[in-house]
Amino acid sequence: MFANTPVDIFSFADREIFLKRDDLLHPEFSGNKARKFAYFLEHDFVGINKVIGHGSPLANSLYSLSALAKLKGWQCDFYVDHIASQIIKHPTGNYAAALVNGAHIIDLSEVIARKSALNPPEFEINADSLLNTRLALEDKPLSCQDYIETKVLVNEPTALFIPEGGRCAYAEYGVNILAKEIIQFAQASKLEDLTVFLPSGTGTTAVFLNQYFIRQQTHIRVMTCAVVGGDDYLRMQFSMLNPDISEHPQIINTGKKYHFGKLYAEFYAMWQRVCASGIEFELLYDPLGFIVLEDYLQQGERGPLMYLHQGGLLGNATMLPRYQRKYERKVI
Repeated sequence: MFANTPVDIFSFADREIFLKRDDLLHPEFSGNKARKFAYFLEHDFVGINKVIGHGSPLANSLYSLSALAKLKGWQCDFYVDHIASQIIKHPTGNYAAALVNGAHIIDLSEVIARKSALNPPEFEINADSLLNTRLALEDKPLSCQDYIETKVLVNEPTALFIPEGGRCAYAEYGVNILAKEIIQFAQASKLEDLTVFLPSGTGTTAVFLNQYFIRQQTHIRVMTCAVVGGDDYLRMQFSMLNPDISEHPQIINTGKKYHFGKLYAEFYAMWQRVCASGIEFELLYDPLGFIVLEDYLQQGERGPLMYLHQGGLLGNATMLPRYQRKYERKVI
């Protein structure tokens, strides 16, 4: 179903590196999420007619799940904590493309509000009821995953649930195919060793790649940086998928902390630099990835290195206007 994606030579940080073009994987279903969801695309699921996911209304996983559902002939229900009115009024990027694919994007805050309005609590004025009411008000609202697992799946016997971002054991299938392609490239290029670098969110791709390279007794290793939640969070995500820390990728950083999704001038500047090559990168993960990679390379590391282009370009339709408004305002 997927093409063996090409590897380009890419000039970066005063040297040439390899660029694995997973952004060219499939016309409707590319990059990181396509690898994670490959198992679901390439296997039959008898009796399944719906896929259920959750995350941000602007997430790459939203579009990728909607594309998977479209290719499989399934319905896609995608739960989000909240959808800003601006997104609903002016849909762009992953959100707009998912709607075109027929996805049902469900705002959990509105679902809970409607249920509360239809079933208002009954109050009795006594000590026990006042205590119970106070405790209920103090309860944290259900997360999308909790809501799906406790309220939705029990009534959806023909639905398939995929955790946020595709962080699940099934992702290993597609990532292993990617690992095989990289091994074939290294062998054809007569590389004695190779470092594969990619920025990570949940770390699913990074950990499954690295464990495959180790188990196949290759001299290829994965290096990554944490874009979401910091290094400790990323290590925890690795361990949830593979408890053997000897098979975990190496995590590197610049020593500076960044908040996921926040706009930084250095991110925008780096994105403009790498896109000047004629290859478009995405604006959420790649800028920090290249900043961390450049810092690493400037320390004198000279071995062969491959950057994994993980696609996600639809998100630029949302991110780029935000950067332009903040950093390209005209001075009057």
